[in-house]
Amino acid sequence: MTHRQPPLLHPSPRPNTSASQLGFCPVRLQRLSAVLQAEVDRQRLPGVVALIARRGQTVMFESLGLQDPAKGTPMQVGSIFRVYSMTKPIVSVAAMMLVEQGRLQLADPVAKYLGAFAKQQVGTVVDGALHLHDVPQGATIHDLLRHTAGLTYEFMGSGPIQRRYAQARVAARDGSNAEHSQTLASLPLVAHPGSVFEYSRATDVLGHVLEVICGQTLYELLHQLILEPLGMTETWFTVPAQHHERIAEPFAKDPDGGLQMRMIDVRQHVARQSAGGGLASTAHDYARLLQCLLNRGQLEGVRLLSPHTVAFMTTDHLGSIPVNPGWSRDLLPLGYGFGLGFAVRLHAGVASVPGSIGSYYWGGLGGTTFFVDPLQDLFAILMVQAPNQREHYRMLFANLVYAALID
Repeated sequence: MTHRQPPLLHPSPRPNTSASQLGFCPVRLQRLSAVLQAEVDRQRLPGVVALIARRGQTVMFESLGLQDPAKGTPMQVGSIFRVYSMTKPIVSVAAMMLVEQGRLQLADPVAKYLGAFAKQQVGTVVDGALHLHDVPQGATIHDLLRHTAGLTYEFMGSGPIQRRYAQARVAARDGSNAEHSQTLASLPLVAHPGSVFEYSRATDVLGHVLEVICGQTLYELLHQLILEPLGMTETWFTVPAQHHERIAEPFAKDPDGGLQMRMIDVRQHVARQSAGGGLASTAHDYARLLQCLLNRGQLEGVRLLSPHTVAFMTTDHLGSIPVNPGWSRDLLPLGYGFGLGFAVRLHAGVASVPGSIGSYYWGGLGGTTFFVDPLQDLFAILMVQAPNQREHYRMLFANLVYAALID
């Protein structure tokens, strides 16, 4: 089946608008493609979809390599990727839409909607033993959005709290979002809410809060609030059967010899629609969301958020709150703060990749990544299923995009 890709943005790229007119050097864009192709040829990447847009026009939209290396299926621009944590910005936008509608406030305690969060305890480790203490003040919706709720991920370390997460099977997708949130509420916190940035399953809890408020499943409310209005017709928790042949797959074995991560199965229906990492999407669909944000909340006459809310989401919300050492610092590098769903650039320097102050980004465990640069009226998306190589290619892609931008 040949998949016909709709125009990227509206208005669709003008035939007479070249990359050079949009401030990009065509030769340097070719170098970007050549570098990615070389990585495919070296069999470090199975295949890639790269998309760059500026000033509402497509600069580059290209597929390279294989969509499914086991079958030899060529990558196509319409290939479907597990975007994992790139689900979080979508859910964060939905949460802020409810804030704008007066149905939710960031200062609301999570326990207002999920009673189990009224009795949480924080864990401290003394001489290898875990001690539990009551939490004097529970997490807020604000804490969930900026990952200061005291929750964690089971892979964020090997301490007793992470081990409890693993023992509780919090990664399983066979229970409901309500059951998952109940389990998380029963587990010890790694820190008092509001005291430290620890990347976590907080967005999964946020997703269930939205379900409680809206009286819908997470997909139903995301479809109603965001996906349908923006024309994101190929973003799902479960990919319909007629599109299974377009799902991108990783190598069967990690090319660098690492432990191969088992990817989630987006072909089969699962009970838990993970707000923190469950969606599958295409570069085209995700571009619609990013162009809406770059347009300060609207796309093609459809407004999701006010410009002030978008600005509020994409500014730093940590301030003096420290970043937990270890995995959280790896995920939020120096030079960046965290907003409401995005890492936000604080300095022109400090970080190890180029970018403008105020740009924001995030990525997914499977290898996908994006960044938005409002100062340059630019966004870029790299879609790949290479979980163990993701950080290398996130930085390489940003370097190559900015190297090709010459005005």
